[in-house]
Amino acid sequence: MMKKPVTAIIPTYNEEENIARAIQSVLWADEIVVVDSFSTDRTLDIVKQFDVTLLQHEYVNSAAQKNWTIPQAKHEWIFLLDADEEATDDLIREVDELLTDPKGHVAFWIRRTSFFMGKKVRFSGWQRDKVIRLFMRDHCRYEESNVHAEVIANGPVGLTKHRILHFTYKGIDKSIERIRWYSTWKAFDKVEKGASDNFFLLIILKPFWRFFRQYVIQLGFLDGKVGFHIAALSAYDVYIRGLKITRILAGEKIQKEKK
Repeated sequence: MMKKPVTAIIPTYNEEENIARAIQSVLWADEIVVVDSFSTDRTLDIVKQFDVTLLQHEYVNSAAQKNWTIPQAKHEWIFLLDADEEATDDLIREVDELLTDPKGHVAFWIRRTSFFMGKKVRFSGWQRDKVIRLFMRDHCRYEESNVHAEVIANGPVGLTKHRILHFTYKGIDKSIERIRWYSTWKAFDKVEKGASDNFFLLIILKPFWRFFRQYVIQLGFLDGKVGFHIAALSAYDVYIRGLKITRILAGEKIQKEKK
């Protein structure tokens, strides 16, 4: 049985530190498509050094960007990789096997191993992180959501044994910047779903619970200082999101930013 051809898709915006590594990890694919949201750093110069198809499309949100790109793939099977990720050699070999015989699956969950502040994160709630990244073009689409959109699969979904590496930290300034724009998009998602203006819940209880859950219940303390920083930043993210929800409901105009 022959391996089915696959298109690798990499969405990107200002990823000059990561994009080369991401592309190099999918050179095994039969087609590579990089979709850029009009980067202003050296990302495009680096992408042009590789034999890939480069598309540019104005960013609305992550799901819209991916859904715009997926139908343009030449091949039925898609392997989607974010620019700050890397496909491991073991995963590549497993994907080859799955594309030879998918056993009726239309998509596959892939677990991620993340690195933060130069350290591999083993706990902090990140140990269960998984995403659908290998899927059939005509059977799957990303759900309509501003953040954390996942693939909706029309058919059985499997799970790979091996992992994607996720290099999520680009410096503390960029981490804070990420919280700023991410919390805005999440706040709008919550408001659209009918969030209420509950000060105690949004501003006090939820941030405290997020820290306690990640640092204590999900064993973040076993990740040492990095585990504390992850839990604290996550609680801050929840606090800022809650504050923005209250301000949006109060009629304040908050600008949605591009990732």
